Parts: sequence; C-alpha cells; structure tokens
Amino acid sequence: MQYRQLGSSDLRVSEISLGSWMTFGVGIERVIAADVVDRAFGLGINFIDTANVYGRGAAESFLGETLAGRPRGSYILATKLFGPMSDTDRGLGRDQVGKQLDASLARLGTDYIDLYQCHRFDSDTPIEETMEALSAAVRAGKVRYLGFSEWSPANIREALAVSGAQPFVSSQPQYSLLWRRPEKEVIPLSAANGISQIVWSPLAQGVLTGKYVPGHSAPAGSRAADDVMGRMMGPKMTEPTLRAAQDLKLLAAEAGVTLAQFALAWVLREPNVASAIVGASRPGQLEENAAASGIAIDGDLFRRAEHIVAAIPRESVKVPDVPGFNKRR
Repeated sequence: MQYRQLGSSDLRVSEISLGSWMTFGVGIERVIAADVVDRAFGLGINFIDTANVYGRGAAESFLGETLAGRPRGSYILATKLFGPMSDTDRGLGRDQVGKQLDASLARLGTDYIDLYQCHRFDSDTPIEETMEALSAAVRAGKVRYLGFSEWSPANIREALAVSGAQPFVSSQPQYSLLWRRPEKEVIPLSAANGISQIVWSPLAQGVLTGKYVPGHSAPAGSRAADDVMGRMMGPKMTEPTLRAAQDLKLLAAEAGVTLAQFALAWVLREPNVASAIVGASRPGQLEENAAASGIAIDGDLFRRAEHIVAAIPRESVKVPDVPGFNKRR
C-alpha cells in the first residue's frame, strides 16, 4: 500500500480507503463487516470514511465498536455532517455543527475526528457561520482537519474568502473514468489551495468491475441485485455503459490487471487525488481493490479507455443525489 499527503495537513492517507455508505450498520451482516475492517488494516489501509447520515448513525456506531480495541493513532478517521438526522436536524448551522459533532464523537467512541467534512454545501446558512463553527471545533481539539464533499467551485471560493477560518485540506467529489467533472475546475482550484481529493464512487458503484454484462441479470449477491444497495444504480445500468465496461475490461487484461484495479489506477494517476474510497461487502473485494495501489499502467491504455467512455451519454453515468441532500449550487 502506498500513501499520499492529504492537502496541507500532516496526514498521510492510504491510496485506497475504506468507505461505509450502504454497507456498515445497514447493508451487510455485522460479522462480515468486521472481517472487512480487519482485512483493511491487514492490507495497509489506514483511512476510514463514514458519515453521520449513513444508516442514521448506524455506520458510525458500528465503527466505534469495531475500532475500540485498536490504538487511536493507528488509523485516520473521517466523518461528515449535513444530511438529515431527524425532521429538524440538518445542515451546517452553528448549532448543528456542535450537536452533530458531539453525537458523532459519541457514536465513534473517540475524543477527536481526524477529518470532519461538510457532506454538501448549505445554501441556507451563511458560509461565515459555518466556517466559524467548524474552526471552533478545530480549536477545541475535537477535530484535526476540515474537508467538504460535492462543493461547486463557487462554494469553495466562498469558503476560501472567509478571513481567519481554519483551512480545508480535502474535497470529496464523485470521480471515475465515467464521471470526470471535477477535472474542469474543482481539482485545479483545490490544488492551488492545499486541498486534496478523496474521491467516492471510483468504480462507479461497481460498474467498473465489469461484472455487469449487457443483456444479463445482475449477478446474485452483487450491489445491483440488492434491493437496498442497488437503489442508486439505475442510471448506470444502461446498455451503452455496460458495453463500454466490457470494452474496458479488455484493456485491463492487456495491462495484466482486473478492471477494478485499472479503474482505480486511472483515478490515482491524478496527483491531486490523495485516496480513492471503496466499499466492500466481503474481504476478497477489498484485497483486489487494495492491490491497485502503486500499479503502473501504460498511459496509452488510459487514453484508449478515455476514448471508449467519451461516447457514453452523461445521463447514464452520474449517481443521483441522495434524497434529503440539496443539489450543488
């Protein structure tokens, strides 16, 4: 496992990180989830990403219990706030930052969070209020560093303009061979301001594993075949996208790697990407993904891959926004 500096922080995170959306606490059996976490550490993964809204606290609670026996300095823990935790608890207002942070700390069983992230931009709260509350959390020692997820360039610039605020060190956008929007503005703006990318859905919810074949039902046990975990995959399960994935699988074979490893290596070719978040429903998936760290792929194969996906209609590749989250402004 290779490690990269996270923005302007002193954190060195594993190139492959472990996510928990729709898996821990809700999507897979507890004993299997615990095995996934154990295997992650065995593979050198030191960075775990979660959010308060995942399972309405269930993912954080699971991680708090599962990580309890490990030295706190042996892993880097990231969580998020913004999403609805009740009919009235939502957003990035001053009161919510304090309330949700303390709740996350309690569920995670820790005195501090390494990376506290704004899950979306809150257009209903002045950015100065949000930055003041987050900065106070850093000064209090409850948070080490700050990040954001799915903020537009305008959102980022607003935060950067707040005088005296603690700096952001990370951005968490959707980014993959199938979804390259961050390259236009978010990545250059971030790189110029000491902010690294921690990307989610680098395998496009599993489509970039090549296991979904056009004209065939989703394999039993796969994310797409699951009523809960597959609910966000509809737009990606189109024939043009699945056909392209099969073509990409042939390129990966030329490189001597699996399609998942090829897709992760493509994401990690970008210097501003510090880590790619992967989910896993069994330890074997994690082993395959972790092996992508440090892989060198011929640039010509990457260019051919980009040409293959360029013709896919855009509506066939983006993951819809999660219900309860506002769109990027």
